[in-house]
Amino acid sequence: MKQLRLFIVSDSVGETGELVAKAAVSQFLYADQNAVMKRFPYIDTVDHLQDIIKMAAEQKAFIVFTLVSKELRTYLISETAKYNVRAVDLMGPLMDALEKEFDSVPLQEAGLVRKLDDDYFKKVEAIEFAVKYDDGRDPRGILMADIVLVGISRTSKTPLSQYLAHKRLKVANVPLVPEVDPPEELYQVDPAKCFGLVISPEKLNHIRKERLIALGLNDDANYAQINRIHEEITHFRKVVDRIGCEVLDVTNRAVEETANLIMNKIK
Repeated sequence: MKQLRLFIVSDSVGETGELVAKAAVSQFLYADQNAVMKRFPYIDTVDHLQDIIKMAAEQKAFIVFTLVSKELRTYLISETAKYNVRAVDLMGPLMDALEKEFDSVPLQEAGLVRKLDDDYFKKVEAIEFAVKYDDGRDPRGILMADIVLVGISRTSKTPLSQYLAHKRLKVANVPLVPEVDPPEELYQVDPAKCFGLVISPEKLNHIRKERLIALGLNDDANYAQINRIHEEITHFRKVVDRIGCEVLDVTNRAVEETANLIMNKIK
């Protein structure tokens, strides 16, 4: 049975070209047992291409390539024709079609898909971190976080943590209650990455009453009493003063606005 030699040529890692080549070869019964694939990644000059084309001609190899540079694609197509080497362009035809569709010149920057993938996984990791270390569940996350949020109940700590997580920032948030001592890790954290969230007592009183009603509870519970709220804010002030962190008033701020303010400060 004929042995097929496939050269996978790419200006990035070559993973896409190899996957497509394997998928195509698998459609031919037993052919995958006689297909030898060699990957040539990070090819960015015509000199590199020239060496690969000569090698392919000597070994009677089939070239499959994913090159975003139009110059390199044009050169490879031209040279393989001279050397009578079969070559298949996996990226070029689609990019040319998209160029016409978008009426825009492509970036021709290799590895952008991998960068996008890395960005996606960083976002997922940050979201998982925010969930794991939400509401002070595990104080160990405080020292690992990019940002630490501190505040009393209903000051938007959780939605703010999730919003920042979508910006690939690992956030831990810690609720403060007068009857419970804050975790010791809170006093070990760098004050520059810690932010206290405070809200006006009147606004918080309204929010907490609405929350109790939504839960089907009486809105005159101690949780929503103005005296209790003042007590919690006093305790909050003592804690953040000891930490030495900045305090942000979120009374009339949307979560997005607070998040942008924090991102600008940590940058």
